[in-house]
Amino acid sequence: MNSVILNNGVEMPILGFGVFQIPEEETQAAVEAAVAAGYRHLDTAASYGNEAAVGAAVKASGIARDELFITTKLWIQHAPTGSVEEDTKRAFENSLHRLGLDYVDLYLIHQPLGDYYGEWRAMQDLNREGRARAIGVSNFHPDRLVDLIDHNGTVPAVNQIESHPFHQRAADQALMVERGVQIESWGPFAEGKNDVFTNPVLSTIAGEHGKSVAQVVLRWLIQRGVVVIPKSVRPERMAENLDVFDFALTEENMSRIATLDTGGSLFFDHRDPAMVSWLGGRRIS
Repeated sequence: MNSVILNNGVEMPILGFGVFQIPEEETQAAVEAAVAAGYRHLDTAASYGNEAAVGAAVKASGIARDELFITTKLWIQHAPTGSVEEDTKRAFENSLHRLGLDYVDLYLIHQPLGDYYGEWRAMQDLNREGRARAIGVSNFHPDRLVDLIDHNGTVPAVNQIESHPFHQRAADQALMVERGVQIESWGPFAEGKNDVFTNPVLSTIAGEHGKSVAQVVLRWLIQRGVVVIPKSVRPERMAENLDVFDFALTEENMSRIATLDTGGSLFFDHRDPAMVSWLGGRRIS
């Protein structure tokens, strides 16, 4: 498995397994199958409601903890009592408890909303204590990412954002490279939107290499230096998604895929007031 080195020296597998939208009752079996297939990088979040199932799968796998890279995420803290810093640390402890772990490899602020400065201060403490080996953010647009970097002591190791052939985020990635932040893609297959799996450009390139469209998309991201976390509950697809290190896309392939970029999200805009209000009002237990 190829890896990237984060800005604090932590090694992160470039290809992992995501569990977003996998029902809790199906997650343990899916993660066990993923680990059996060879995945060593697992991505979950408090808001997904399946951290405990991920933890159960990790325990059942028998894989040594230091061979796994595990990410979870902090939901927006509302601090009904005490401070955001205290609530952040409490949320982190709850995640660790559900996962059954002593530490995580990467802890992310899930949304660029609320008092993310206060959350970041608490996360820096967790990082210094070694309980979160690396800390980062998710869904931060360049302006908010720069704001966080310029006014805090620790540069986020990762920014996990929507990135796929129809929303490629090349300018965002260039800024992250400049600032020492690793880009990570969520939704690499655009959740099937825009008929991604039958797209003529991607299908033609897949045929040229004897690969599937999904494999071409993953290879395209990896060649751009993007960490990626595809999801599947089908073992054959899990194996297929791992099988992307035995071929390379040509410059001409990469240029053709670049033409698919629409420059906009296929899901939601964190700058839309209605979406900001909905996310900010969402509570998780």
